[in-house]
Amino acid sequence: MLFSLRPDYASDPFLRNLVERLRQYLDGELAEYEHEHALTPSTPITRELLAPVWRRSRELGFYGIHLPPGLGGQGLTYTQLAALKEEVAAGGRVLGSSVLGEMGGPLRVGDIMAAATEHQLEKYFLPVVRAERACCFSLTEADAGSDVRAMHTTAVRVADGYRLTGHKVFSSAGPVADFAIVVARMADAENTYSAFLVDLDGAGCRVLPGATPMSGEHIESDIVLDDCLVPAANLLGKEGDGFTLGLGRVNVNRLLHCPSVLGMTRRALELTLSRARTRIVRGAPLGELQSIQHKLADMATSYYAARAMTYAALAELDTGTVPRLEAFMCKLNVAETAFRILDEAVQIHGKEGLTQGNEVEYLFRRVRMFRVLTGTSEIQKNGIAKLLLRGAGSAAA
Repeated sequence: MLFSLRPDYASDPFLRNLVERLRQYLDGELAEYEHEHALTPSTPITRELLAPVWRRSRELGFYGIHLPPGLGGQGLTYTQLAALKEEVAAGGRVLGSSVLGEMGGPLRVGDIMAAATEHQLEKYFLPVVRAERACCFSLTEADAGSDVRAMHTTAVRVADGYRLTGHKVFSSAGPVADFAIVVARMADAENTYSAFLVDLDGAGCRVLPGATPMSGEHIESDIVLDDCLVPAANLLGKEGDGFTLGLGRVNVNRLLHCPSVLGMTRRALELTLSRARTRIVRGAPLGELQSIQHKLADMATSYYAARAMTYAALAELDTGTVPRLEAFMCKLNVAETAFRILDEAVQIHGKEGLTQGNEVEYLFRRVRMFRVLTGTSEIQKNGIAKLLLRGAGSAAA
């Protein structure tokens, strides 16, 4: 894997074609749509705004492209999906997360569809694949982030199903979702958690505006459940499968989030190189200063190393191996490396890099969040150390 800020994927003609078409859509039609609606990262998202993008992306074959052909996708490998996620993030589009189906679509559902019954597929998941419905995932609570076992949301068995009570936060895509995948603690069993499909317009369920993250995006909701009746048919898997479904999704996402952050980092590198070439200081381009050259060299080298280790782990995932140790390592390294690169990008941009509305300033805020999201860097270090002490990665393991 050679260094490039615009990979051509010549060794994979199928992927190369997909990437070329995706770039055309991002830079052309989608850019025009965003311009027509005067969109910025802080524009509140609505169903009316996103639905046309979902439908058009599906028409072009991108929405849910990772799914097997039987579900309307093209059965991408994890590596191919990662390459597309990287391209979307590097494209710099405000609505980029809607193209492959991350914002309430098939990528938000994840691998959970494998646990769905025929009824659940027909009513909930297949409409998501067809861009007719949207979903969100509700696991986190105010006092239950990395320590998910501290959750207070409970599920009580009743004759006609389950009654859920609790308050979920940071439900991404909640403002546009029709239903949520909610993980709750079984009230009559210790340390037993189950997953449910909850209709967000049902009695006992309220969707509230969530906290605005430092990125400024309005994509989060709180899901408040007050004795909300959920039919027995809406239990995902079996009782007690909640963590298997929820955290299993998190384990894969830990690695699959990395290409998106690498894409944002790549975008920042491109903007910074342009700045170094065009910003004139004392009669010469900024990039002629050796101090700036050294910064750029370090930024590009760090990016290359983080990207190489991420795609190496993805290649293992494609073989059927679950690279748990490597996923922790990739998430840690990509998060910390991207933050350092964006910090330097802001520095090189100077005053403009500190100004709201400048793309590098926005990317800095988004990348900073990744050191916390999907498990803090400290949590990643805990996971790495525990696996190393158990012998993971050693010849004796």
